[in-house]
Amino acid sequence: MPVRTTAVRIYGRRDLRLETFELPEPADDEIVAEVVSNSICMSSHKAAEQGAEHKRIPDNVAQNPTILGHEFSGRLLQVGAAWAERFRPGQMFAIQPALNYKGSLDSPGYSYPWIGGNATRILIPREVMLMDCLLPYEGDAFFKASLAEPMSCIVGAFHAQYHFEQGSYNHQMGIREGGNCALMAAAGPMGLGAVDLAVHGPRRPGRLLVTDVDEARLARARRMFPPEEAERHGVELTYVNPQLVEGGPEGFADYVRRLTDGQMLDDVFVFFPNAQLIEQADSLLARNGCLSFFAGPPRRDFAAPINFYNVHYEGHHVVGTSGGNTEDLRISLGLMGEGRVNPAGMVTHVGGLDAAAQTILDLPDIPGGKKLIYTHVRMPLTPLDELAERAEAADEPLKGVLGELGRLVEQAGGLWCTEAERFLLCCEGVRLPED
Repeated sequence: MPVRTTAVRIYGRRDLRLETFELPEPADDEIVAEVVSNSICMSSHKAAEQGAEHKRIPDNVAQNPTILGHEFSGRLLQVGAAWAERFRPGQMFAIQPALNYKGSLDSPGYSYPWIGGNATRILIPREVMLMDCLLPYEGDAFFKASLAEPMSCIVGAFHAQYHFEQGSYNHQMGIREGGNCALMAAAGPMGLGAVDLAVHGPRRPGRLLVTDVDEARLARARRMFPPEEAERHGVELTYVNPQLVEGGPEGFADYVRRLTDGQMLDDVFVFFPNAQLIEQADSLLARNGCLSFFAGPPRRDFAAPINFYNVHYEGHHVVGTSGGNTEDLRISLGLMGEGRVNPAGMVTHVGGLDAAAQTILDLPDIPGGKKLIYTHVRMPLTPLDELAERAEAADEPLKGVLGELGRLVEQAGGLWCTEAERFLLCCEGVRLPED
């Protein structure tokens, strides 16, 4: 019996359509799966803005549309004979979208007509299987596995840092354990994930400085990861707005010098593509310090000044990563399964598949962190802190659904949670018509 799906497909620049269609009959080396959750990445917005000019979107997308969304999780439905010994129907999964199959940039969520996160059901192609990019997941909530992909990008960035011993050319990979680390412009979703990993991950700095110029976001980060909690894990955690220190941004290097007893910073991560921010980050490096430019710039000609005197004489170096690899994703899933990291703090909005296309198009103008889509649900994109308020103005059954979600989120300290997900997935009144 043919498997039907409803999905957000891209046809060109800002041309996204929610459509229902049939998936092809699966081959023995393919797998049919159900997507349950997908978190929306700024990369999807960039793909929607660029259309066929995007490096991962096919040139013929107008004639052969693809499904957008690459941060997704779900359960397997039909497992082809070639993979029956490794996978089983009903198994929960996550996907590593960076396949690198034969060096190609093709990726689920950009390049394929039958697989992407903003869909109810998908056909997992052989390339995903051959590259070992279908990963079993044993956690308690689908949204955590969706967010394992962005968390894997953070894990990869931590792994890509390097340092060397004086007189040796051997690189010691990873952030400096017990060292001084800064996460700059880091009160957004990816920065919060980095704070979580730095405090609770397997390799931790001794001192962690988190900066942002948005006081409300900084206060939320402090509530989520209080310095007292970090101290229990051996990390001295400080939050600061560089605009409010003595001397303002121009005096921030002196502030860091005092904070670190003159040592400055071994590892600095920049989470926003701003030339002045990068120049400031460069000025904070210690000898043999490593600067990670984490944020993806929107322009190909983006540039920033770097002090090359210090590159030569102080051993400063700059790295950049664009996504994590499969092992990084395994580590993310493992840390979540063990309860060591919790990506719930990344999520600020939740909605149904009917809200996905407009959310992708409007993403830069929607404040907050991650926008989480449940693919079998009809629901407007709703900020977590407005669930109760929106419930008052809604009609049934949405009124009751939003009201209960608001109660569960409030009970969880304002965070999206496993209980809220389970409740939403059981609400028949907001299911998509196709279901």
